[in-house]
Amino acid sequence: MRADPRAFPDNAREALADSALAAALARSRDGFINKRLKAVNAVPEFDALKRQAEAIRTRSLQNLDNLLQEYEQAAAARGVQVHWAEDAAAARRCILDICKAAGARRVTKGKSMVTEEISLNPALEQAGMEVTETDLGEYIIQLRGERPSHIIAPAVHLSRGQIAETFRAQHHGLDPERALETPEDLIGEARGILRNRYQAADVGITGANFLIAETGQGVIVTNEGNGDLTRSAARVHIAVAGLEKVTGTLEETMTLLRVLARSATGQAFSTYTTFFGGPDEGGETGGPEESHVVLLDNGRSRILAGAVREILRCIRCGACMNHCPVYGAIGGHAYGWVYPGPMGAVLTPALLGVGQARHLPEASSFCGRCAEVCPVGIPLPDLMRKHREEAFRARAGGPAARLALHLWAFLALRPKLYHRVTRVAARLLARLGGRRGRFRYLPLAGGWTAARDFPAPQGPTFQSLWQQQRGNGAHD
Repeated sequence: MRADPRAFPDNAREALADSALAAALARSRDGFINKRLKAVNAVPEFDALKRQAEAIRTRSLQNLDNLLQEYEQAAAARGVQVHWAEDAAAARRCILDICKAAGARRVTKGKSMVTEEISLNPALEQAGMEVTETDLGEYIIQLRGERPSHIIAPAVHLSRGQIAETFRAQHHGLDPERALETPEDLIGEARGILRNRYQAADVGITGANFLIAETGQGVIVTNEGNGDLTRSAARVHIAVAGLEKVTGTLEETMTLLRVLARSATGQAFSTYTTFFGGPDEGGETGGPEESHVVLLDNGRSRILAGAVREILRCIRCGACMNHCPVYGAIGGHAYGWVYPGPMGAVLTPALLGVGQARHLPEASSFCGRCAEVCPVGIPLPDLMRKHREEAFRARAGGPAARLALHLWAFLALRPKLYHRVTRVAARLLARLGGRRGRFRYLPLAGGWTAARDFPAPQGPTFQSLWQQQRGNGAHD
């Protein structure tokens, strides 16, 4: 698939034809949904926690300038060097300068979507550095030369057999007859390889789930401990985070952590939740000699002042994509850039421009499940509608799409004509659907019927039933 949001229609068709991808997505989707539901039901006050988390993130964005300054001062007091990057190029230059000053030849990296956003790995490799992703999923897709397909489960699109094939092809010098059948086999082999990379690393680069203005600390959340090892084993640690990751207080951060793990992986708390400060702080054994934080704007200030500012509340839990029927059918690679699913359908056009990514907000059934499960109350369908409106105003769609919208608007503005047309259309489709009650192919609906049958209308239209009930004296 092409790594370009403009290629979404072609990417989606390719994904729908991939039976192995469909099987992998089906397995993961059920696991994510069921685990989250169980974790949420175990906390009677979860809805109240969601409201608190939404309020915390809203306050942070409203007071972002002051919180960032407060964080910089508190972090500097801990010995952290804070750097500001206006865009991706500035962030890459800053990180490269730190690595070169450290004489770095080997770099380890924890999972970080923001480093994907700035295309950090190619820049480091072009500068002659060996880069190793230490999150298991990220390590697997790095070996395969692929991009992450999910923000918390980067290799969710792969089967166990595909991972085993990748290890056999890439891990040279090991027993060719070794067992690679169980998850324990695969994890054990990866752990053996990565352990040496941690020890040899000159610089460790991670993201940060949160930055706490009150204390000057950052937070790394993982289930593998790779973030801790990436940070502490190298001589120099660099954390890269978007401006919006700052929170006010430690207490607020703990509330966010309570909804994050439950929404992401269905855990009460992630296995490793690390609060980090400056270099070798608090008597850490083998802690970094230098600690840096790179704060990335890259369009976030512009988003904060715009119509979809609420997307900056996102805490990257992935719940929206886990529950999305569109993501569940095509996976993350089809979206063509770093952020997939409903949150990507809002964030990607906001960062790259609607002209580059107008297809993404159109790829939604608007079922509302993404907004329902979002732990910080982001109205994702509403924000996608705003992108659609912007694309329409900019005449971004093709002539056929615009003509169809004009025809629909013509009918929608004339209710009597609309009701007549829909009644006639429903009767005609019901008759043509025949005994099968569905269509294998329907003109002007090829995008639907290429992947599934189109159900024929059954009975009268909703408007007819509504008028009939009102005529019989029915009430709401």
